[in-house]
Amino acid sequence: MSFLFSDENKFIITIEVVPPKGNDPVPLLEKLQSLDHLNFQAFSVASNPVAKPRMSAMVFAHLIQKTTQRRAILHFTIRDHNRLGLQSELWGAKALGIDTVIAVTGDPSAATSEETTTTVADLNVYDLISLADHSELFTGAVLDFRPEINGLSHEAKRLEKKVAAGARFIVTQPVYDEDTAKKIHDAVKHLKVPVVMGILPLLSYKHAVFLNDKVAGIAIPEHLRKEMEKAKDPVVLGIIQSRQMLSLAKAFFSGACIMPPFDRFDILKDILIK
Repeated sequence: MSFLFSDENKFIITIEVVPPKGNDPVPLLEKLQSLDHLNFQAFSVASNPVAKPRMSAMVFAHLIQKTTQRRAILHFTIRDHNRLGLQSELWGAKALGIDTVIAVTGDPSAATSEETTTTVADLNVYDLISLADHSELFTGAVLDFRPEINGLSHEAKRLEKKVAAGARFIVTQPVYDEDTAKKIHDAVKHLKVPVVMGILPLLSYKHAVFLNDKVAGIAIPEHLRKEMEKAKDPVVLGIIQSRQMLSLAKAFFSGACIMPPFDRFDILKDILIK
């Protein structure tokens, strides 16, 4: 199996998956198998997003590759493992045939959680990128352009350090407008690594407001929120908007990572139509 960006001229599409809560992988694997006819290259498997426990991302990534015969990109966080554990997991991933990973800091553990959780973080994200790269894994990093504080310039400098540490591709937080896509392109094009643009479909006005107001790193333009509020069928509008973002990704970047919320993989057939 060649690395994800072996063909520099090919536009790559990945689908983000959150492993199931609990120990039964079958229902979610069946949903993923139903996508077999769609044109995309890999699944991107999140690791305990929003600091809530899910099935082991490495185990589920392995099951995805075995069941669907598509590549699974595995997310690793500095939050959940110390240096010893991370090195073990990275070698284990390689042994299971997982060759591509994304190194992330991880969402912070909630201080008010009923079950107290300790954030480990004895490495920083640059250390993790270097560790993964030295473990012979094709390693990616995330660009959180922090639109809520106009943080793109600062985050682009952090991205330079990630590339220097060994990151060989970049995945952005979700983008919702052309102006943002252009600004990201201009801020990172000097890095000379493939950039994959995040696309998170909107399902309702309430969903759009929640993402804009409560989720760091995501900004939904006011005009789009108003359109979602007025839409007779917000899901259809969200699909149309995601198709527009996919066209933007093809114009500015090397790929797109589509992030279906709440396991709504059924909408992908309408987003990925040619």
